[in-house]
Amino acid sequence: MRAGGFVATEILIWLIPLPPALAFFLIVLFTNKNKTLSHTIAVGAALLSWLGSMIVFVRALSIEHLGEHPFESSINWLPTGDTWFRIGVLVDPLTAVTLFFVAWTVLMIFIYSVGYHNFGQPEGDHDHKGLPPHGATVEDHGHKHAHAVPSVEPMYSRFFAFIGLFAFGMYVLVVSDNLLTLFVGWEIMGLCSYLLIGFWYAKESARDAAVKAFLTTRVGDVFMLLGIVYLYSVTGTLSFREIFAEDVLHTLATVPSSFLGFSAAGLIGLLLFMGTIGKSAQFPLHVWLPDAMEGPTPVSAMIHAATMVSAGVYAVIRMFPLISLDEKTMAIVAFIGAFTALFAATIAVAQNDIKRVLAYSTISQLGYMIAALGIGAYVAAAFHLITHAFFKALLFLGSGSVIHGMEHGVLHTGNHHVDPQNMFNMGGLRNKMPITFWTFLIGGFALSGFPLVTAGFWSKDEILADAFGHGHWWVFGTLAIAAFLTAFYTMRQITLTFLGEPRTKEAEHAQETPWTMTLPLVVLSVFAIGFGWFGIPEHFPALGGLFPNWIHDFVGGTLTEHPEAVEFNWIPLLTSLVVALGGLFFGWAIYRNVQTPAEDKLQIPILKNKYYFDEAYDFLFVKPAYWLAETFIYKWMDKRVIDGFLHIFDPLTNGLGAFIRNYFDLPVINRFFGDGSADVTYWFGGKLRVVQTGRIQQYLMFALVVFIVVGAALYFFVFAV
Repeated sequence: MRAGGFVATEILIWLIPLPPALAFFLIVLFTNKNKTLSHTIAVGAALLSWLGSMIVFVRALSIEHLGEHPFESSINWLPTGDTWFRIGVLVDPLTAVTLFFVAWTVLMIFIYSVGYHNFGQPEGDHDHKGLPPHGATVEDHGHKHAHAVPSVEPMYSRFFAFIGLFAFGMYVLVVSDNLLTLFVGWEIMGLCSYLLIGFWYAKESARDAAVKAFLTTRVGDVFMLLGIVYLYSVTGTLSFREIFAEDVLHTLATVPSSFLGFSAAGLIGLLLFMGTIGKSAQFPLHVWLPDAMEGPTPVSAMIHAATMVSAGVYAVIRMFPLISLDEKTMAIVAFIGAFTALFAATIAVAQNDIKRVLAYSTISQLGYMIAALGIGAYVAAAFHLITHAFFKALLFLGSGSVIHGMEHGVLHTGNHHVDPQNMFNMGGLRNKMPITFWTFLIGGFALSGFPLVTAGFWSKDEILADAFGHGHWWVFGTLAIAAFLTAFYTMRQITLTFLGEPRTKEAEHAQETPWTMTLPLVVLSVFAIGFGWFGIPEHFPALGGLFPNWIHDFVGGTLTEHPEAVEFNWIPLLTSLVVALGGLFFGWAIYRNVQTPAEDKLQIPILKNKYYFDEAYDFLFVKPAYWLAETFIYKWMDKRVIDGFLHIFDPLTNGLGAFIRNYFDLPVINRFFGDGSADVTYWFGGKLRVVQTGRIQQYLMFALVVFIVVGAALYFFVFAV
């Protein structure tokens, strides 16, 4: 019975990524003209993958020691001499919990997208493909109504096709049992990020952001691919289960790489981690993620919570047994993560765009997870990855709801010069958009680590506890400061957006969004609160032991040696309480009376301009690349060298061509094969046309003569013999 259940589950795992991929092709090939059918197919596909993921997750919970006996299945794919390179699926505890949060967040984003793109609204009067919808006017008793209404997205079906492909890439990555197909899913998401960040391709800023994201992440991907190749050359396999075997890990740890004293494991881990630096926007490849806000808000949620950046951290967690073999690699990982967490948080405090605040918040929170992995806090990193996916998806969808509500106000006033994403144009939205306000408040408090009642508190506190408990003081201090700034800029965002009185006429006329947008917010807010209760430390005062620490018991079982829970200590707990509550308090106290950017003391140029990293990269890389392409490659290499070389042979080739034409092509080819054969055919046609008179009597006479001649020939030459 158990074996049969294993087989059925393994088949189901293969099928989980399939529905979104089928939705992509069906929409692109058949239903792109029908908006209703397109989003029905897309949401239905997300629902099927969600259902499959939940079934697999529940079955995974029922397996004792799932880490030792995971669901796995593989097939031969590519021949490699006498053997085959095999690909397959694998569901261990890490895969199971990742499937859980990916399935929920993806489904909520798909449902949310229906309302976000104004399904059911009329087409815009002046909307164009490749630009955001600008609204439409409605007729009232034969007259144009004075107020505009939101208009439906001109490329509605195209959007659902692309996010379907995006979801497919993430599902492929999560269920893969080897690095190669993980990398395939990784690259599919890289393509989709380009397509969706630049979804409104007629906007120059969106096009530039799409190219920036694609090229920046490719830098990390090249190094990651080198790591995959190096790993295969050393081990002869890319299967996770085979790589993590004790003898293979021992070989990787002891074989030198001949590079700065790294072992093979250290160098491979570092190369793979560089892929995560690009995909999860860690310093110094962080520059693409804030510009990814140019895409529609559901895209931001997909990238920042459900798929792309989560995939980068997931890859490091998945390869943790290998990366943890080299202390130097671990030190680099910890430094990059901790530095990024603090660096991005300092930029977020000065941003005025509601989505850009969340973008830098994502970079910072991913730094938390990377730092946790660098100090060996495997379970804490996985825990924060899960909780962050829920509350960051909630916050991004909530910000989209805010923007959507503000756009109603813009349409009402007709003042299209007001930026609906600038928080200083908002204020007082708690009364206009109550569902959005309360769900955003839950997500913001979870991000800030509000004590006890939010999931973010428990996962973030565990990272701080691990850093303190294992003596990583500088990581602990850096992350604590970053946590204070996180709570501060989150409360700044909530205060400027929702509290006080409306600062513009547009904010006064904002309104709550439809149920397709608010329902996902409510669902995600439940996880932003409740999921943290599955990871309460056993020795936590009062609450410890009331609920089993399921996260530590279940996710920790992925590793061969189950990691020990850190001992409880009051210092990291008090630190968590102080930085979270202190940041929230100061964020509210400072910004509750701020009305304009001029009154904001943190509008410091170096922070507003992101430490001028974009300008530095433009000077160091972009402009030299353009100069190299235009001056060296085109003007010197192409025009002078290549064209000059070809011009040397110009007289020879022209003379040879003329000789062939005059002495071979015209007299031989044209005359004999071309005109000659045509003349012969024409002559025969002229001679034979006289027999085509159209008179039936002549045709009968010819038939009789032919019959007599053939009969005579048969008689004399056949029968006579």
